[in-house]
Parts: sequence; C-alpha cells; structure tokens
Amino acid sequence: MGKISTIAILLILFVPLCLTSCGTEETPTPTSEYPSITSTPTSSHGPGATFYVATTGNDANPGTLEAPWATPAYASRQLLPGDILIILEGSYILSTYDEDTIIPPSGTPEAWVTIKGEQGHRPTLAGRDNLQTAIYLEGVSYVRIENLEITHDKHANGDDIFFRDGVQIMSTPCSHIVFKDLYVHHIDEFGLDVQDVDDLQVLDCRFEYCGYGAVGGPNGEHGGCRNVLIKGCILSYSGHYWQGTDGANRPYDRPDGLGFEASVGPIEVVDTVSAHNYGDGLDSKCKNTTILRCIVANNSCDGVKLWGNSSRVINTLIYGRGDGDPECTPWSPIVLHTEEANSSFEVINTTVDDMLGCNYIMHVQYDYPSIPIKLTLINTIFRGVGEGGGPIYIGRATTLTAEHNLFFIPTSDYVLERGDGNQTDATYAADQLEQLGPRNVYGDPLFLAPAWGSDGDYHLGGNSPAVDAGTTEGAPSDDLEGHTRDAHPSIGAYE
Repeated sequence: MGKISTIAILLILFVPLCLTSCGTEETPTPTSEYPSITSTPTSSHGPGATFYVATTGNDANPGTLEAPWATPAYASRQLLPGDILIILEGSYILSTYDEDTIIPPSGTPEAWVTIKGEQGHRPTLAGRDNLQTAIYLEGVSYVRIENLEITHDKHANGDDIFFRDGVQIMSTPCSHIVFKDLYVHHIDEFGLDVQDVDDLQVLDCRFEYCGYGAVGGPNGEHGGCRNVLIKGCILSYSGHYWQGTDGANRPYDRPDGLGFEASVGPIEVVDTVSAHNYGDGLDSKCKNTTILRCIVANNSCDGVKLWGNSSRVINTLIYGRGDGDPECTPWSPIVLHTEEANSSFEVINTTVDDMLGCNYIMHVQYDYPSIPIKLTLINTIFRGVGEGGGPIYIGRATTLTAEHNLFFIPTSDYVLERGDGNQTDATYAADQLEQLGPRNVYGDPLFLAPAWGSDGDYHLGGNSPAVDAGTTEGAPSDDLEGHTRDAHPSIGAYE
C-alpha cells in the first residue's frame, strides 16, 4: 500500500457512499421528553406510487414530478405501503417539531416505504431553532431512508443554529429499518439516536461532528437494539462540535463513535471507521457484538469496549488512544467488562498499538476480577511503546486461551498481569510467553508508519516477526482489506 494511510483509503471508499460513555455512566438524558406521534396519510391513492418534493413545490400540489410538494415532512405523511418519496436537490429548512419532521408510516414486507434523495444529488435537511430531530420513527416497520444530508442551518445565527438529533428511533419499538448513504454532521446531540429496534441496517453512512455521539441512545425499554448491522460507515469527530462551537463547552464530556446500551443483540459493526471521537471509538453493552474489519483510531478514551457475552473483535486495527494528547488517562485500547459469569470474548487477528502509555494496553475484568469468563486471543499484535506503558491486565478468574500472538511492550517489565486490581497474582515477562500458550512471541512488529493523533500505516514490514507466524485455527479467511490469508497467515489485521 506504500505510505497511503489506511484511514485515508477507507475515507476515499466510503465518503462518496455516503453512548454509552467511556466509563460506566449512562447515556445523557435528553433535554426534553419524546412525545408520541403517529403518521396517518391525509391523501388517498393506489399503492406503490412515486412522489416528489422540491424547493419550488407547493404542498397543495399532487406531489408529481411536474407538480411536486414543498416540504419533506408533509410529503412523508401522505405515503402508503410501497410508496417512494424522492426529495429533489436543494436545502430544506426544518425548524418546528413536529410540523417539519419527517414521520413516515409503516410499510409491509412486500411493500416498503422509501424516502430518498434524488439520484446523483443529495438534498440537505437543515435543522434550526433547537429542533428535536429531522426524522422521527416510532412504532413503524419496513422503512428505508437513503441519500440525505442532515445538518444545522448554516445561515442561522445565535441560538437559532441549535439542532439536536439527526434521526431518532424512540418510544414504541421499530423493526426492519434501513438507513443508507446518509451524511449527518454538525449537530448538537446524536447523529442516530436509537432506543428499541429489531432489524436495523445502517449502510455506507457518515456521522461526524455530533455533540453527544455518532450512533447511540438511551436504555431500551422493549429489548433495546437487536439484529443491528452497521457496515461501511464513518463514525467520527463526536464532540468536536456543539451549538455552533468546536465542542469545548459541550455538556457531555465523552461522546462515542458508537455507544449501545444493553441488549441481547446481535450487533455487527463491519468495515467501519471510528476515529477522533472525544469518547470511545466503539462501545457496546450488547451481547453477541462483533467488530469486524474496522479501524478504530485516535479516540480520546477507550478504543473498543465490549460488555456482553459472546462478543468478539476480528481483523480490526486499534491505535492512537488519547488522539495525540500526552495527558495520562484511565482508558485503554481494548476493554472487556461484564458482570455475567461464564461470558466469552474473542480477539482474533487484531492489531493494537498504544503510544500514550500510563495504563494497560488491554484490561479484562478489572472491576470484576472474581467473575469467571473465557477470553481467547489468537493472531493478535499488542504493541505499547508509550512512557510507562502497561501490560495486558486480566482478572484472576479469567480463563485465557492465547496462541500465536505477538507482544512488544518495551517500557514494561512484563507483558501480562493477573490479579484483582489491588493484588497481583502472577506476571509474565517476555521470556515467559510460552506459559500463556503455544507460539506466542515477543518483538517489534515493524509497522510501516505507526501514528498517534494522525493517520498511520499498520502494514507489516518484510522482516516483521509477525509475518507468516500466525495460525489458521480459528482465524478468518481474509484480512482487514479482504486479502486472502494463506496456509501461513500473518499475525495482526493485515496479511
């Protein structure tokens, strides 16, 4: 790949297509209650029709291409199952809830309701006047929303610039929802604020510069988030904007790229970049969470934090904790943390780099060392070169399977510690790695261009001890970039 950074490449690929906190705090309470709303069409027509909205339209029109409606909110209320609403190019100002909020009805399995921007153009929904949300989904199913930009009204002044959530799924549970090619940015709270949903797909979307976090929401009241796929997305710069400022005075201190509260899942985050968030990169309390082929880079707090049984990290690159800030913090690149006994976690073919130091490079069951869990580490690189860099910490009741991993923590006397936070039961130095499992090795992985606060290139140099040193047992068939792994796979995210 040369000197082109992996994040840059993913941005090139995904840009055109387009909370939990770092600790144990709950998602911030919204500044107002979520009212219950229903959407009932006020017009009658045959199913499967296509309608249009244009900045030059009129809501008294029939909604055809020749005579389009004027406001997306009004148009959304006219739809029936199978209908398609096309929003033509331009900027649509949204200021009043719920008059200006898109609130579609349900579709059916055979006839989804679709709202999308004009092909080849991406219309803008510009919120202002402290608008609660641009799109509100409550109790609906079989809805697809595509190709829209959602941001604040850049022409507003003073308090008029305030705009809270991009999209909300709240109150009554929703199901079978697809968001594709959305670009949500520079808003005050969440890009996607989701509570209870079953079968949600978020595809090729960008959520950037959201004050409370890119994707997250409050505790579920009806099962939380289940059967969720987030694929090909960018979840970045959370907290770097708030009410027209750079976010320095935001009320919520640690906004995440992804922050899901507890549920049974499953949650899949695939081919996604989470970078430069003031909170965690990816934080899921859901069981059955899979982080696959992701880049989690330069987040201020934890990189990947998983709380639920049967969760795993595969073919993922994690680096840049602290985002270039040298201040010591209590966060780690990977945190595995659960109160449920006998939970299992896996970290496979993952590359972890930490240049900040001052803390553990990964900690497992730090707060619950006596609760037994199972942890599997295979083909993973841990490189910690920050001053006072810490080893891996594992609670004393954790059953560890560790094979074919590469460790390099030159600022620590040992690479792994067992204990309960107050007392150390055992430590493992560089010359004791075989006690952890077969073919674990110690040495500099020789990354091409490791970085901290900027884009890095974590491909392996030709003389790296990680090259061809992995195992095929339990490993994925390809790497972070989709390259096929052969009979002698390399350790880490890149083949």
